[in-house]
Amino acid sequence: MEFECACLSLWKEALSSYSSRIESLNKPDLISLDDFYRNQLPPLLRHRNPNPHLTTSELSDLMRWKLTRGKWRPRLLDFVSALDESVVKLASEKAFGSLPDLSKAVSELTVLKGVGPATASAVLAAYAPDVAPFMSDEAMEAALGNSKDYSLKQYLLFADKLQKKAKELSAEGETFTPSDVERALWSCAVGAKLLSSQSDPDPKVTDETKNHKRKRKR
Repeated sequence: MEFECACLSLWKEALSSYSSRIESLNKPDLISLDDFYRNQLPPLLRHRNPNPHLTTSELSDLMRWKLTRGKWRPRLLDFVSALDESVVKLASEKAFGSLPDLSKAVSELTVLKGVGPATASAVLAAYAPDVAPFMSDEAMEAALGNSKDYSLKQYLLFADKLQKKAKELSAEGETFTPSDVERALWSCAVGAKLLSSQSDPDPKVTDETKNHKRKRKR
């Protein structure tokens, strides 16, 4: 499925496959971490009125989710786990209070050591999925053709494209958020990799099989 695809049923199918794609990665703790990020954290944040905020332990779990679903970089987890509780609370309060201004909201979070625009986007997406999509490599590649630039400028371009796509997909009475678009794109990319790995045999295994056949002929 290309990003330009306007077929709502294909997008819905990709989104509904998200959980099975998570399971297919066979990564330790990813299922429980994804449940925490998508189902437990959002209501926790929203119920902390009048000043919604994130705790250090929640930020650590969010970072663990991000790294487990993507590329594992343990130093980032060490950085955020060592952050002072009051510093995390203040930065996240300011960020959530800045929405829907994504530029300001991301900037409020990236003052935290170990938190770049991608991690900041994950924090914002947990609180406001209707505004802020998570900056995943797979969705960046699909929307912008580039997943190497993790700058604020690139995130704003990415978020704008996903917001417009969500609005387009919601035109038929369905509710599609920018975060739904991101998950659908991620699900599609992971599904394509799975299909590719299943159709292309391991070259080492193929070579070993050929060698074994040659030996038997001798």
